[in-house]
Amino acid sequence: MKTLGLIGGISWISTIDYYRQICLGINEKMGESNYGECIIHSLNYQQVINNNNRGDFDATYRLLLAAGVKLKNAGAEGLVICANTMHMFADKLEEAVGLPLINVAKATAAEINKQGLKKVGLLGTKATMEMDFYKDILKKQGIETIIPEAFDRHFVHEKIFSELGRDILKLETKAGYINIINKLLRQGAEGIILGCTEIPLLITQNDCSYPLFDTTVIHAKAAVEFALNIG
Repeated sequence: MKTLGLIGGISWISTIDYYRQICLGINEKMGESNYGECIIHSLNYQQVINNNNRGDFDATYRLLLAAGVKLKNAGAEGLVICANTMHMFADKLEEAVGLPLINVAKATAAEINKQGLKKVGLLGTKATMEMDFYKDILKKQGIETIIPEAFDRHFVHEKIFSELGRDILKLETKAGYINIINKLLRQGAEGIILGCTEIPLLITQNDCSYPLFDTTVIHAKAAVEFALNIG
């Protein structure tokens, strides 16, 4: 089994779920008391938020790079960034650290293709929804991505930081997200990517009749397959 290096804390809430999902996934494959071999570097989320609010993404990258190097030096054999948005640095970080990086967008694209969908809605932070790093990976796999209108993007983004990342789950926020999802479905989306690792804490497949792609579960599954040399 390969040792996974998890860059977490973005937020700590979803990092807990990553660790849980990876351990459960390893145990499902191996049984008995086998669980994941993981090293976690948990960042101070406020530093990331401050950098990004200033538009200083270089400073955020340096935080991730330092974490990746520490994980490699500690014995990690592959990297998992426990956040969707920070995958804007995925290729650069993988090259700089010199370890394989399990990419959440690539893993999500593979799951969408398994279901034969060609057009999906994407929810996440403003960066994930508005920048191209995520959508370009989906496009290369023949998947068209649509995002909410500006007002709805603000709502989704703001609730991630003011509530979900603080482990605050409100029914009115859930209703707002589902309303936004329904708008995307009316625009032709065949499924919805929950492209922020906190969103699945609020909305699950049990809430919806259309396909939802829980990126935390998908990414953790890909990490398990990497650790066990599956595929």
